[in-house]
Amino acid sequence: MAACRRLAAGLRDPQKVAAFQRLCGVEGPCGWPDAEQRAGGRGPVANGGPAGGGRREAAAAGAGGPQGWRRRPRRNSLSEEEEEGCQEFSTRSRLLYYLFSLGTELGNELFYILFFPFCIWNVDAWLGRRLVIVWVWVMYVGQCTKDVVRWPRPASPPVVKLEVFYSSEYSMPSTHAMSGTAIPLALLLLSYGRWQYPLIFGLILAFCWCLLVCCSRIYMGMHSILDVIAGFLYAILILIVFHPVVDLIDNFNLTYKYAPLIIISLHLALGIFSFTLDTWSTSRGDTAQILGCGAGVACGSHVNYLMGIDLDPPPDTLPLSLSSLTVTVFGKAILRLLIGVIILLLTKVAMKKATIPLACKIFRIPLDDVRKARQRMEVELPYRYITYGMVGFSLVFVVPCLFSFMGLS
Repeated sequence: MAACRRLAAGLRDPQKVAAFQRLCGVEGPCGWPDAEQRAGGRGPVANGGPAGGGRREAAAAGAGGPQGWRRRPRRNSLSEEEEEGCQEFSTRSRLLYYLFSLGTELGNELFYILFFPFCIWNVDAWLGRRLVIVWVWVMYVGQCTKDVVRWPRPASPPVVKLEVFYSSEYSMPSTHAMSGTAIPLALLLLSYGRWQYPLIFGLILAFCWCLLVCCSRIYMGMHSILDVIAGFLYAILILIVFHPVVDLIDNFNLTYKYAPLIIISLHLALGIFSFTLDTWSTSRGDTAQILGCGAGVACGSHVNYLMGIDLDPPPDTLPLSLSSLTVTVFGKAILRLLIGVIILLLTKVAMKKATIPLACKIFRIPLDDVRKARQRMEVELPYRYITYGMVGFSLVFVVPCLFSFMGLS
């Protein structure tokens, strides 16, 4: 046990994260490793953020910092960090920066809003629905586990933060590592045999996908090595449990008479439960967003079944082959993706403009500062759940109906 504790402590050591960053050419301002000591020993603040004094000292020292391609951390609209907290860094390798930025985007909303629609509209709706089911449960369990374990992000310094998207969230396990493991492995497990391709191709794709996402989280300074390993193993454990029942879940969503009522109620209850686990962080909204997407896709699939709209490939065409890909087929696929994603984004914007003011009005919450208003469960939960529920519903029902009307099916 003592050896296991030492190993865990070593894998959680922020110095190892900083060493990996230096190996990849990432450097903070000059004197960055000494900032904590020069700040009077106050050390890093909650959840791995830099101490105020150390932040100012490091910023002052940065005027004579190392040469390289200088950048500021990537942010989002809900990041609480002030501008002075977004410590500028430099990197000697633009290639690695963009490569690992791509890896981290494989676990962000931009990727999901392109990947799942492309899969459902252009590849195989049967496969896409099941991937959404796996994604929802993996991410929900991962986000809730973070709020139970409550481990902070790697301390900064010595770690250089290359993004502040999720700085207010806890660290263990890495949900990027979980999704970056679960999605490619589920894609392989569900598609092999249904699609004709060499098994080695699927294994290489899954390995590279998983490796890129996991390494990107260490490179970005958002997770320790232990967080990433735990996320990888956790995702495999969840897949072992959920993969045998994913067909049953999808069939229930499609065929059971009261499936929409049960799905909406269950996902909403899970969202409320997740909001009670800890104080506000961006993970609250992300969890509601994921649950809303899952509920919307499930309900849209049920409506398709009731109306006799079958998006799945005919059984007599199985196994499917990539050899049927032509320029015409590829062109229609890109056109469907462009039109469909625009509709999804318009749906998201319209629902956001409607739900946030409505929730504030119902619960009598001031709308002067939208960011602060969204830190209240009464606003963030209905906004995310309803908005992304409609996005999921449009993904599997509204947009395919539009494609049928336009002759793009």
